[in-house]
Amino acid sequence: MNPKEIRIVFMGTPDFAVESLKALVENGYQVVGVITAPDKPAGRGRQLSESAVKKYAVENNLKVLQPEKLKNPEFIAELESLKADLQIVVAFRMLPEMVWNMPLLGTINLHGSLLPQYRGAAPLNWAIINGETETGVTTFLLSHEIDTGQIIFQEKTEIAENDSVGDLHDRMMEIGAKLVLKTVDALAEGPVIAIDQAQLIDNQEKIKQAPKIYKDDCRIDWTRDTESVRNLIRGLSPYPTAWTELVHAEKPEILTAKIFAAVRDNQNLPAAPGTLQTDGKKFLKISCTDGWLSVTEIQLSGKKRMKIDELLRGFKDLGDWRVNQNAMRTSKN
Repeated sequence: MNPKEIRIVFMGTPDFAVESLKALVENGYQVVGVITAPDKPAGRGRQLSESAVKKYAVENNLKVLQPEKLKNPEFIAELESLKADLQIVVAFRMLPEMVWNMPLLGTINLHGSLLPQYRGAAPLNWAIINGETETGVTTFLLSHEIDTGQIIFQEKTEIAENDSVGDLHDRMMEIGAKLVLKTVDALAEGPVIAIDQAQLIDNQEKIKQAPKIYKDDCRIDWTRDTESVRNLIRGLSPYPTAWTELVHAEKPEILTAKIFAAVRDNQNLPAAPGTLQTDGKKFLKISCTDGWLSVTEIQLSGKKRMKIDELLRGFKDLGDWRVNQNAMRTSKN
């Protein structure tokens, strides 16, 4: 079968998915429909906001469906009417079997890890948080359990020492888009020999998970070592962002500080974890259990994201603040 003649339904929502959809469209593949999330209120005005995938699809005159429920009979009937040979899922929600089992060639998913490692909603974040030096993308056939289907292709990429999850995201969505095209071509030529994930699992190897990240997962525990804290910051930057609480030494005030970037500092003087040090002009350092991190990008409550020297020029009394120790103990427990 000619890959360009395959009728494709694409399913996705965020920017990460747009690159794969764009690659299909610009390379002449037949995308007969796009399924994405319903518009949602956002911002202070609570105006309806469209997903990144919908915006691209509308701009390119693609048919768009936005079901609230994927088992809705009207949606199922409309999906069937598209007569897809193949469905492609990139950063979408879990599909019921009646949906993923519909096309003749099945439904493939692009996942942001080297499966079977890092199954779940946030594989890019957790790979960096856990200090991995390598990750990748995987295309696989959907099955009943999430992220467990037979693997078609994988592509590896290095995680550099100072990569943030934003850096990794941009690189992997391009690698992933190319892998999607490679997978469609292979399925068209067929048959494809897919690999059962169980064959890739060593009984001695721990399977790491990538669950959804919540606000409390982003709270910095300064009683951990510098590398662990730095990896947490990298793995959550620019979103959803690692944070800590600061309390004023004399006033009953609390500030939330989102930290986007930090580097290890060579200062050898020991200090209690969470100790804050600044010259009020160029640097802000916070101690961990084995040393210091120098914060380079930060956002305080009510302010924009800034380089640390920019913040200190307008926030002269930062030296009067300290990390909220009570919040640290809550995080640790």
